Amino acid sequence: MKTLRNLQGPALTLALLCGLWLIVVVGLAVLRPSVFNLGTVTTILQFSTILALVGLGQALVILAGGAGIDLSVGGAVSLSAIVAMLCVKLGLPPVLLPVVCILAGAMLGALNGWLVNGLALLPFIATLGTFFVYSGAALAVTGGATQAGVPSWLLVWGRGVVMGIPMPFLTLAIPCFVLAGLVLISTAWGRWIYAMGFNERSAKLVGIPVDRVRFILYCLSGALAGAAGLVSLAWLGSGRPNIGQNLELESLTAAMLGGIVITGGRGGVGGVFAAVLLLVTLKTGLLQLNINTVWQVGIVGALLVFVLLADRLSQRWRS
Repeated sequence: MKTLRNLQGPALTLALLCGLWLIVVVGLAVLRPSVFNLGTVTTILQFSTILALVGLGQALVILAGGAGIDLSVGGAVSLSAIVAMLCVKLGLPPVLLPVVCILAGAMLGALNGWLVNGLALLPFIATLGTFFVYSGAALAVTGGATQAGVPSWLLVWGRGVVMGIPMPFLTLAIPCFVLAGLVLISTAWGRWIYAMGFNERSAKLVGIPVDRVRFILYCLSGALAGAAGLVSLAWLGSGRPNIGQNLELESLTAAMLGGIVITGGRGGVGGVFAAVLLLVTLKTGLLQLNINTVWQVGIVGALLVFVLLADRLSQRWRS
């Protein structure tokens, strides 16, 4: 207990999430031992890949402060996947599908950045609006139908596993988090992001290009959403116009559960990664136990309140 009280910030959040994850795993193993087999672990990591990518983008935007948030990520995932599939059907070489997917996501993120920086719209309002635009466009251009025709070589990557670990998780999600962690910890860009979140006015006074950094972060969040759309194509074998449904709220939950303070300037991506694994493990376990989805939402909400309360209590102990 004394050791836990000495922890603070990202270290405390990470310790809590690891403890909760162990409790969830042990509890599910006791209630239904057959839940955890290699196939279940692979499925958890496959679902985690998509949420981890959009959760990382969400976390970076929030870290930079300025009331930053990206509620459009779910729509961006759906629309980037659909745009890429339609481009292939119109004659684009299939080998360029991954590039188009990520580029389409980056352009959708750039629109968010322009609305927030150029037109000075509140990020909550701007990205909520684009969420409806992106989601609606994905449904409108397809009529709600799935888009088949994903190249077979992409399926090999999307459905491939190495020792039970999905290839997209191994080759995309983990490298993205490692790279983001290194940038935040050891580069000037990382210090700029934290400085912006801590005090935007002071950041401007010391010469940090706040608007440019924020615009790039929105582009990056969109590109990560596009990468998540690519993973969905490679895994499911088709473009589904509603594949990003609920990802905006789940990514926000993962970011806050992972210790990213909603006002920015505090938190780390390691906690977000742990939060994604905890959330997906919990939801998968509850599904295996046939728990009603209404209770699932309530349990995830209670988990979020518990972690935030623990963080607040640790601050009081230290003070």
